[in-house]
Amino acid sequence: MVRITLIICLCFLIACNQSEKKSTNNQVNQENTSSTEVKDKNDWIFLFDGSSLENWRGYLSDDIYPEWTIQDGAMVFTPGKEGGKNIISKEKYTNFILSLEWKISEAGNSGIFWGVHEDEKFSEAYMTGPEIQVLDNEKHPDSFVGNGIHKAGSLYDLIGYPAEDIYPAGEWNQCVLEVNQKANLARVTMNNKTTISFPLHGVEWEKMVANSKFKDWEGFGKYSTGHIGLQDHSDQVSFRNIKIKKILK
Repeated sequence: MVRITLIICLCFLIACNQSEKKSTNNQVNQENTSSTEVKDKNDWIFLFDGSSLENWRGYLSDDIYPEWTIQDGAMVFTPGKEGGKNIISKEKYTNFILSLEWKISEAGNSGIFWGVHEDEKFSEAYMTGPEIQVLDNEKHPDSFVGNGIHKAGSLYDLIGYPAEDIYPAGEWNQCVLEVNQKANLARVTMNNKTTISFPLHGVEWEKMVANSKFKDWEGFGKYSTGHIGLQDHSDQVSFRNIKIKKILK
């Protein structure tokens, strides 16, 4: 009887020990999973999450211009009496992937810049920063000149983007811009459809610029590190879900 009791106690202790190990292993696995999730989330940094403009300021200004406000989770530019109220990210970037959504007003025009160099001799952000066009392709005059290189999604005045991939005024368009100075390659994808690509420096870039309106501009496209910019083109425009991921390799 004593022997049977000892055997039962021994079995109970072994079972408890295995249960404790299993619980500990589950806890470790949960901690590892949690750590991975946090790492993945931290790859993207929100420049605008719908609640704050703290990552932005006016070009050549320490403050955000009052024409830029938050409405229904979107950053909205409403033109005022004076133009030139472009805004830039407070931080500068070199190699990155930028993702955002934009919505243009009827017959409206705006733009997304990168590589913006802030200097008083450059009165506008577009004097240094290349631009991805934001446009109402159906009604804005820019859409019908330049053989398509002024249409929405285009590298403005340099490379056109297919008009059929762009949603009309009043609807949200997603733009993903990848800039990799190390690889000398940039890509633009609109609405998860066509991707256009182009060099960022060197002979091919210089040829493109030489055949554009920017050929004699002192600082255009010359700065590999610079601010992200959003344009005041005297038309209402909205942006949301603005996030950026630095390319480390």
